[in-house]
Amino acid sequence: MANDNYVQIIGNLTRDPELRYTTGGVAVCSFGIAWTPRRRNANGEWEDGETSFFNCSAWRDLGENIAASVAKGNRVVVTGSVRSRDWEDRDGNKRTSIEIDVDECSPSLRWAQATIERTERSGGGGGGGYSGGGGNTNAPANRAPDPVYGDEEPF
Repeated sequence: MANDNYVQIIGNLTRDPELRYTTGGVAVCSFGIAWTPRRRNANGEWEDGETSFFNCSAWRDLGENIAASVAKGNRVVVTGSVRSRDWEDRDGNKRTSIEIDVDECSPSLRWAQATIERTERSGGGGGGGYSGGGGNTNAPANRAPDPVYGDEEPF
């Protein structure tokens, strides 16, 4: 695998996906997932471990499909890469957040069913889900810039 910091997390969405657009019209979907490990204790009973929370970002067609397909509480399988992002809060304090750049996202079918609806691709990308080519042609051109990502390109 070409990407050395590949991660796969199975967890529940902590909030509804939020779909926004950069000033260039590129879709970005933000959502959070939580994962709680379960283990058997010495008495053979199941115990929940400490829950971990992850912020996720998905770009372009993938982001739009996620926003249209899953909702808070859904169990999903997310793969991608981990990155840290530095930012400044309202009081001027420097903060760092760890996020997952999502390559793939799907509903977990362990305890649910899903119906698949194929979508048309807006770009000329091949394989792997990246549509390539500078943005979604369906995105409104006059949207306000995304407050977190601005006009930043994802890669």
